[in-house]
Amino acid sequence: MSDRFDCKNCNESLYGRKYIQVEDKPHCIPCYDCLYANTCQECKEIISHNAKELFYENRHYHEHCFRCFRCERSLADEPFTSQDNSLVCSSCYCSEFSSKCVACDKTVMPGSRMLEYDGSTWHEDCFVCHGCEKPIGAEAFIPDNNNYYCVPCYEGRFAPRCSHCKKALTKGGVTYKDEVWHKECFFCTGCKAPLAGQPFTSQGESPYCVKCFSNLYAKKCAGCNTAITGFGDGRYVSFEDRQWHQPCFKCSRCSVSLVGSGFFPDRDQILCADCNDDD
Repeated sequence: MSDRFDCKNCNESLYGRKYIQVEDKPHCIPCYDCLYANTCQECKEIISHNAKELFYENRHYHEHCFRCFRCERSLADEPFTSQDNSLVCSSCYCSEFSSKCVACDKTVMPGSRMLEYDGSTWHEDCFVCHGCEKPIGAEAFIPDNNNYYCVPCYEGRFAPRCSHCKKALTKGGVTYKDEVWHKECFFCTGCKAPLAGQPFTSQGESPYCVKCFSNLYAKKCAGCNTAITGFGDGRYVSFEDRQWHQPCFKCSRCSVSLVGSGFFPDRDQILCADCNDDD
């Protein structure tokens, strides 16, 4: 009597029948499909042993079920993507989800080179300077009234010119007496020190730092013999041809402040009423 050759699962004889070995154990086709075959993600039916099976992100499909959920075209040999766990062909994805270039009104294909700015999208080659019409690409640009300019075109057309070097001023700078300067071009007429961000004054049309203005033009306080400038407190008292800082305007004898009080000149001195009465 010959040895038995049965299905490991249902114990039916496999003589004269197709079978599949699983870990060296024979299974009839129905048992194999029931125990080991995958279920199609789309139709939820078993993918039998002799059917062509496609696999994507831990999901299994019959070949005829692997299709775009929008237009139902087969994706077996087509590029596709996934949207909310559904398969979408490139054409449907571009039509529904891709941006359109604001210049040519054509779809910006996924993976293509593009530029996005202020909520709009361009093909890289469509984002061109409004002046010279050359692609801007990854270079710096300047927006102006819904147009975009490369830096050389913008400087040539719109940028103000520095009053000192006459070159275009594209950012920052200093405005003084209705004229503009690069920060590095706005310096003291005397010592050439930069004045941007520093206190300064002017003599005529020329700007000066505090030190140069004090040395060249400021009047000297008759009390402390230092310059009287408009910086700090800035208030001073003037009498005849002499000037004093307010804190320095005091009686030459008792040093009481004379600001807002009567005083008496006595040659080079100024006296309060009490000291003047003592004389």
